[in-house]
Parts: sequence; structure tokens; C-alpha cells
Amino acid sequence: MIYLNAFLFAGIVCLIGQIILDNTKLTPGHITSMFVVIGAFLDVFDIYDKIVLWAGGGALVPITSFGHLLIHGAMDTVHNFGVMGLFLGMFDLTSAGIVSAIIFSFLFSLVFHPKD
Repeated sequence: MIYLNAFLFAGIVCLIGQIILDNTKLTPGHITSMFVVIGAFLDVFDIYDKIVLWAGGGALVPITSFGHLLIHGAMDTVHNFGVMGLFLGMFDLTSAGIVSAIIFSFLFSLVFHPKD
């Protein structure tokens, strides 16, 4: 059942993004930013954690998960370090993904060349 829930959640997120992209003048960058903010907003009210329990990995794959992880790390660290924890903990959970994206982007830019 968890596989079905994961598929449904990730599919609904993609469906919503595609509907927004087709019916508005928003760019993919706008939609991506909007999904990050929505994920962060849902995490502030502990809704996204319930979604993760229900959908499993399907809730951790879409871009909404990035907003969830940013706020989740900041909220966990703020209890130990106060206000500075907001800035310190924000990238604790996401640092591996950010660093790997930078490294892989660099490596792919060395291997592949854009067309003129």
C-alpha cells in the first residue's frame, strides 16, 4: 500500500505542477519556488511529516520535500542554539543534496558540450 500512496502523492504533485504550467504564464522556476514554499509552510504546521508517514518516499522525492527539509532542520536546531539555529540548521539536512548537485553539474559540464 505504501507504494501506491507514494505513487499517488508524487503523481498529484506533478499533476498540479503541470496544470499550473499549462494554464498560467508562470515559468518552471516560479512553480519550483512555489512548491518549495508550500513544502516549508506544510512543515511549519507539522502537516508534511504526516504526509511523509502516509506516502513514504513519494513525499521525499518531489521538490516540496526541499522546503520541508529546510524548515525541519531549522526548527530542530533552534531549540539548541536559539535564533542562530535558524541559520545554522537550515542547511544541515539539505547540504548533501546541494553539494552533490553542484559536483554532478560540474562533472556533466566537463563531459557534455551544449550545441551552438
